[in-house]
Amino acid sequence: MLSKENNERLTSVGPGTPMGLLMRRYWAPAAFSSQVPEPDCPPVRARLFGEDLVLFRDTSGRLGLIDDKCPHRLASMFFGRTEGDGLRCVYHGVKFDVTGACVDVPCAPPTSPQIMDSMKRALRTTAYPCIERAGIVWTYMGPGEPPPFPDLEWTLVPEAHRYATRHIQECNWLQALEGGFDAPHLTFLHGGDHKDETRHVVPSFYEVAPVDFGFIVATGRDFGGDKIAWNLNIMLMPYHKVISTSPMGAHMWVPIDDENTMLYSIDFHPDRPLNEAEIAKAKSGDWIHTDNLPGSDIGVRNKRNDYLIDRKLQASGASFTGLKGFGVQDCAIQESMGHVVDRSLEHLLPGDAAIVKLRQLLLQALRDHEAGKQIPGGDPASFRVRSLRCELPRDADMSKLITTLVRPQSAPA
Repeated sequence: MLSKENNERLTSVGPGTPMGLLMRRYWAPAAFSSQVPEPDCPPVRARLFGEDLVLFRDTSGRLGLIDDKCPHRLASMFFGRTEGDGLRCVYHGVKFDVTGACVDVPCAPPTSPQIMDSMKRALRTTAYPCIERAGIVWTYMGPGEPPPFPDLEWTLVPEAHRYATRHIQECNWLQALEGGFDAPHLTFLHGGDHKDETRHVVPSFYEVAPVDFGFIVATGRDFGGDKIAWNLNIMLMPYHKVISTSPMGAHMWVPIDDENTMLYSIDFHPDRPLNEAEIAKAKSGDWIHTDNLPGSDIGVRNKRNDYLIDRKLQASGASFTGLKGFGVQDCAIQESMGHVVDRSLEHLLPGDAAIVKLRQLLLQALRDHEAGKQIPGGDPASFRVRSLRCELPRDADMSKLITTLVRPQSAPA
């Protein structure tokens, strides 16, 4: 179990919290580029790490991510209109550019240039720099200059090589992350929905290793032969996962606030486009992607309709849960724990060894950050890693091999 104090340190992500401060040192996805497709298009809402923001694209195509509340009278900038070099509040016409600078105060009476400049400085709003990569708008919400963008392999491949979706999970980010690295649940929660017989054997071996970009979780299954079947999955700080599937998969569990998470899910091939069958599978709702209610990030199968559970299907044995799709199954069980689970009430088992280690590594990352040490993943090239599955002799020392197996020979240019 985890103490209440440490549980709060890991799960609280708002301004000024230890985890919130650490996460703001990395680039975070704010929206799909398709949500702000062209200059002067309507602004969209974004909520990250407990902050309400508005994303817009000005007339010249520059992206701005600013505080939702106009600093004049605190009206929502979501209702604003893009004009020229900025976004104008519709309440009194105060206008802000992509840097957060106030560039026009038409509601103020005529005055000297000095007084007007003073008013504009006082009205400056919070703004975060943005860039676009792989069809996603990313923002940096930390101190100082933004770091280099990491070499996440799926962001480096051509558009035809990847398929990405997102939806809201109504729970804390850590519940979702831990679910992504919980190997034993594959045998049960996802049972009956796949033909991979290897998943029906509960892992017997676990190895977790901290590395320069985050950590690696290796789980081994014993089928009784002279080799152990290993599955190596990668956590890239602060909330990325690379999945050893074909096509390869990736997740980002990005905190909206303490009680909600935006899950981005990606299928990709490093060296070829996704084919029609792979795209059809991704769109089917049977895999890691979920169907959303039209015009929203809310899943069609959600907690308010019990995820459309099919009890007859569950009783038939064709599905262990009666829930359609790996993504829905994960969301349902993670959300069932409550918005922020109290880990001090847990009774952990030997199969939770990897989860315990992951929590320890995250707590150490917080301590290191607070001590002013370099954060994991500072070198963009350190993110050039791939998850994998492999079979190794029983006497292979995975503790020594784990960090050498995940590096690709090359990455896309």
